[in-house]
Formats: sequence, C-alpha cells, structure tokens
Amino acid sequence: MTRLAVVTGGGTGIGKATAGMLAGEGFDVIIVGRRAEVLDDAVKWIGPQATAVVADASDPAQVPAVVSAVAGRAVDVLVNNAGAYVSGDDSTLDGVAARWRATLDSNVLSAVLMTTALLPHLRRPGGKIILTSSIAAQRGGGGPYSAAKAALHGYGLDLATSLGAEGITANVIAPGYVTDSEFFAGRMTPEGHQKRVDASVLKRAGTPDDIAEAVRWLVGPGGGFVTGQIINVNGGSVLGR
Repeated sequence: MTRLAVVTGGGTGIGKATAGMLAGEGFDVIIVGRRAEVLDDAVKWIGPQATAVVADASDPAQVPAVVSAVAGRAVDVLVNNAGAYVSGDDSTLDGVAARWRATLDSNVLSAVLMTTALLPHLRRPGGKIILTSSIAAQRGGGGPYSAAKAALHGYGLDLATSLGAEGITANVIAPGYVTDSEFFAGRMTPEGHQKRVDASVLKRAGTPDDIAEAVRWLVGPGGGFVTGQIINVNGGSVLGR
C-alpha cells in the first residue's frame, strides 16, 4: 500500500516543498492549512497524490477533520510545519499576553494537537514525526517566536523518548534564513536580506527545497536510527548546536 504523509502548513514555502518532495518519493500526501485557495494551488502543483484539508491545526475543533481524511490508514510521516511570526502591540500587558498566546498557539499548540490526534494512527514501527523549528530558537531575536520554537525542541525530545520503544522517531529541523516563503512577507528589506545572507558561512539564503531535502533524509532509510535530534539547516549561520 502507498505510504501516507501529513504536512501541516503545506500550502506554501517549506511545507509545500516538503509535500512535493514526499509525493515524488511515492507518498500520498495530505496537506493542511487555513486557506482553501492556497491549498488548491498547492495540490495542483504537487500532483494527484496530494489532497487538502482546510483546518487550523491550533483549533481542537478543526483538527479532527484531518483524522477523518486519514480514513483509518496508517500515517507513515507527520510533518508539523504550521506556524507563524505573530506581530502585535507590546505596549500593554494585555497586548503582550495576546501576542504570546497567539504565537504559542500557532507554533506549539498546532504541533501538539495534530500529533496527539494522529498518534493512534502512526505506523508502528516506522512512523516518523518531524517538527519545524527555527534558527530563532538557537540564537534568540524573535521574542515569543524564539520561545515558541524553542518549546518545540523540548516537545520533540519528549516524543522521541516516549515513542522510541514503539519504533517511532521524532526529530526537529531548525531552518535558518529561507526565502521563497511567506514568513517575511511585508517585513523584509534588502538590507535585512543581505545581513542574513552575510551571516551564513555559505553566503547564500536557504530555500524551501533545502529543508525538504533534510526531511527526505529523515524519512528515508538513512534516517531510521536518528531520533531525538535538533537538526540545523542554516548554512552555518549558527554553528554546532
């Protein structure tokens, strides 16, 4: 039977590239996101092995729609990629609380809810869980976004230790600066882009395909003995941790 992968935040950027890679590897892919039109365009790009589920992964009332789409099949790969940088008004305590809660919901709760809902369906042995973090978790600079992505590191380690005996691996990928995504929409300047490129020892920005290739390794035969790891894909912007 064809293997099945679920990718949250699968309509754009890293999620879309990852879903396309998985489809190319022979997986059926369910992509999850909040915008129907974006998902429809991604399905057309990925091909007939992709289906879309419109759902907010941070909403407990919407996550069951993904479980229904799985339709009782074993899930071989779960890529928790949904997340966002949330801006807001930090001039009041209410504003700070709202921004932090929204950031944690988008980046952490989305992964926790999706993983919890699909856990009974993950293939045993052989299931793979991947969490998308960020270089911001390693070096700071993103306020609540840095904290939220760092929280995924602890969650990934907990999943690895609790599920290892069942033959399920769990790892975190921490991308560096990646272009061709919506993450910096309206926020990036030419100067900011060049600063991030210069911070890489390879002197280039990353692409969504760079991250998808790390996923390819983790879900393939070469990644079978890799679990509980924070895997940095950042062009050397942060070294050795």
